Amino acid sequence: QVQLVESGGGLVQPGGSLRLSCAASGRTVTSYAMGWFRQAPGKEREFVAGMSRSGAVRKHADSVRGRFTISRDSAKNTVYLQMNSLKLEDTALYYCAADRDAEVAVTTFRYEYDYWGQGTQVTVSS
Repeated sequence: QVQLVESGGGLVQPGGSLRLSCAASGRTVTSYAMGWFRQAPGKEREFVAGMSRSGAVRKHADSVRGRFTISRDSAKNTVYLQMNSLKLEDTALYYCAADRDAEVAVTTFRYEYDYWGQGTQVTVSS
């Protein structure tokens, strides 16, 4: 079983950048498909970005494509979410998640993910 801890959130102005980190322990991140989700107050938790076990398949939600990028460092057992050109509507609690069953693909469906971190808050405000 893997444990996930997110970090890197904070307060940033519109147009700014942040890099979120998801440090894994207990198992390697290459054992799972990994995903980033976010949840704003009063809204459903939504998929942001995901990466397959091999790293060959990466998906980004339409709302963040071209601005956000998922990546990982296997040596550090960490997954990242680089967020550029941040907008007010990116404000949310961001979660890292791991899907143990996905072999080659990455799913955007949150109920497929088995392990979750506690979340890190991102606030975009002027």
